[in-house]
Amino acid sequence: MGKPEQTIEQRLAGESAARQPDAPGAPAPGAGDCEGARGNARAAGDSADARGEAGAVDGAEKAKKEQADGGGDASEVLQGDLDELVAVAAQRDEYLSLAQRTQADFENFRKRVAREAAQAQERGVIKLAGELLPALDNLDRALDAAAQDDPLLEGVRLVHSELSAALARAGVASFSPLGERFDPALHEAMATAKQPDDGAESGTIVEVYQPGYRLGQTIIRPARVVVAA
Repeated sequence: MGKPEQTIEQRLAGESAARQPDAPGAPAPGAGDCEGARGNARAAGDSADARGEAGAVDGAEKAKKEQADGGGDASEVLQGDLDELVAVAAQRDEYLSLAQRTQADFENFRKRVAREAAQAQERGVIKLAGELLPALDNLDRALDAAAQDDPLLEGVRLVHSELSAALARAGVASFSPLGERFDPALHEAMATAKQPDDGAESGTIVEVYQPGYRLGQTIIRPARVVVAA
């Protein structure tokens, strides 16, 4: 048998029931999907916040590390500068010491050269005077032996005077120790007088054969004398 046909009233009642709202407490269509979406959004926000906080912590740690590294670099640079200053100061002191030693060596060299030059000049004067003294002795003998009316006497005196003046200008001086105590460093005893006429004390020079000559403290030729016994 076929399905009985519905009346018009039955069809209208069914359509009306289909259009009525859902019972209270029943979830609306699509409500679960919205709640899930909001939950996902909250979870994503929480995750983003967590990542932000972690990033902030990492950034702070990184900043501290960079600051520490920067402080270490500055300390190393400062230490390097100090080491360089110390090295420069040490090098300066070394150069100063070298300059002072060089100056002292040069001053000693200058003094030594001046001293050696003076000694060489003194040796030269002594040698020249030693060559001229015999001639001067001969002039003394000629003056002692010449007659007072000899026409050549004045010329001999002039030559003797000029030669003595030249030796004096060179620093050579004569000395005649008559009446002094005998000194073997200055005098050469040619003879002794047993009974001096003037009653001189023993060891006293009573006669001078030849005067002595000296240059400063250097004896060129000792005086030749006679000493009282």
